[in-house]
Amino acid sequence: MMLKTRTLPLLSLQPLKWDLGLPDSFEKTLIPKYPQFFQLVKASNGVSCLRLVKWCDEFAVSALQKSNEKKGCENEYVEFKRGQKALVFPMRFPRGYGAQKKVRAWMEEFHKLPYISPYVDCKNIDPNSDLMEKRVVGVLHEFLSLTIHKKTKRNYLRSLREELNLSHKFTRIFTRYPGIFYLSLKCKTTTVTLREGYQSGKLVDPHPIARHRDKFYHVMQTGLLYRAKGNLRSEEDVLMLDNVAKDEAGNVDSEEEVETSDEFCEDEVSETDEMSE
Repeated sequence: MMLKTRTLPLLSLQPLKWDLGLPDSFEKTLIPKYPQFFQLVKASNGVSCLRLVKWCDEFAVSALQKSNEKKGCENEYVEFKRGQKALVFPMRFPRGYGAQKKVRAWMEEFHKLPYISPYVDCKNIDPNSDLMEKRVVGVLHEFLSLTIHKKTKRNYLRSLREELNLSHKFTRIFTRYPGIFYLSLKCKTTTVTLREGYQSGKLVDPHPIARHRDKFYHVMQTGLLYRAKGNLRSEEDVLMLDNVAKDEAGNVDSEEEVETSDEFCEDEVSETDEMSE
């Protein structure tokens, strides 16, 4: 629904299966169940694509809009819907960065700009304007909000750049707005994360799929430890199963930690972007 042609090549969607919680062979198992929404088509170059058949207004509401609506700020949200007020992105800056006066002034001006929903057509917006930049921030914010772990690899977004109406050097947005996004360069892989999705290295609102993945990881790790010791005792099995049962009763599992070091260099990341682009 965020794409300008409402059509996406399956090759661009395949790498995102894990991040979006899609099953293997989703084009054969999931899509045929919803013919009223999706259709598999062939592009002019013979590439298989997924096309949106029916537009639903109830789904064309961004995560930022939903969060502001749930906060109980009814008057503010009504003002936004009337075009009298702009929505503010939640921000959590690296230590010392957000305290700088020029950064605060810049962010205040940024927040005053109208919020452009990623589901709204943007063809009439000047591509070089500040308004378009805020729209790009909104698109990337919404995309990351839709992922299971609120993060994805930067290269996965490159294949969607044209369809999402992103600029050629859109990855610089991540370093220009470190209060919204966080870049991790671990293992020579650039991963972009939504800062508001994490607190103390854990997901703030874990998706059910994220909970199941964490339980599976715990079971596999525990089994490997016992096998290495050569003593897979029934007592420990029972204890492990009890812990999983407690998790299902509502305990929040520990999630994969996000690198929260603030010691990254914006210039260094920008140079990396230029080399890769």
